[in-house]
Amino acid sequence: MKKILSLLIVLNFSCSTGNLTVIADLPSDLEEVSGTEIFPNSNLIWMLNDGGNPSKIYGLNRKGQIKKVLKIKAENNDWEELTTDKKGNLYIGDFGNNSNDRKDLTILKVNKDSLNNSGKIDVERITFHYPDQKKFPPKQHKMHFDCEAFFHYNDSLYLFTKSREKKNHGKTNLYKIPAIKGNHEAQFIASFKTCDELPCWITSADISADESQMALLTLNAVWLFSNYNGDDFFSGTATKYEFNYDSQKEGLCFKNDSTLYITDERTYGLGRNLYEFKLY
Repeated sequence: MKKILSLLIVLNFSCSTGNLTVIADLPSDLEEVSGTEIFPNSNLIWMLNDGGNPSKIYGLNRKGQIKKVLKIKAENNDWEELTTDKKGNLYIGDFGNNSNDRKDLTILKVNKDSLNNSGKIDVERITFHYPDQKKFPPKQHKMHFDCEAFFHYNDSLYLFTKSREKKNHGKTNLYKIPAIKGNHEAQFIASFKTCDELPCWITSADISADESQMALLTLNAVWLFSNYNGDDFFSGTATKYEFNYDSQKEGLCFKNDSTLYITDERTYGLGRNLYEFKLY
């Protein structure tokens, strides 16, 4: 996400789930940290910066120290999110689309066997388009084709769009595409709305290891979904967990079934931290 937010003001309010707990201050290499992911049984937390930064993926320990850097042989047009599959492959979401005018939306697949390489890493390209986008850019009231959130589930990649429509920022559309090389038309599944305001837009997503819970991140809350039918994640129970302060939160992943890792960019002297957030 580009820094289009005005000065963020710390807000205090009661929150039954407790506060975000700072685990580590992140290094300056991750000034615009945008995606966060872990592999099961791994000691590293993987992170990336968003568009315009070097084409690198960073592996950090729980103290926020960089222990590994992957150099990716692909341009960072607007990288926004990371996810993994159960085989150990890593996916980079190069689908940030602030102006809703991109025709080169891409997901970069990093094979698990490449994660130990020291040189530049080749990737497989998964390209896609939205079936309901006819103009580039569309009219302002149809600006629903930005994206900063996705995860892997059942051999497909599930994308959650970020609305750029004024007074409708909390709307997100759920699409899926096959997690295989090729040029795909995304399949629309459902929509959900968090609220109307800018702090409610979707900046990250993840699904728990047992696939029984799905989480969406906004600037001011996490939305947790459970008891859903198949891959219609919005068909289940939705629970909102509010944060006790505002910052430019852009990365989320499950540490375990009851705890999330969350990261935020540094903006106006705030953020660039790794947090834990207890759901229950």
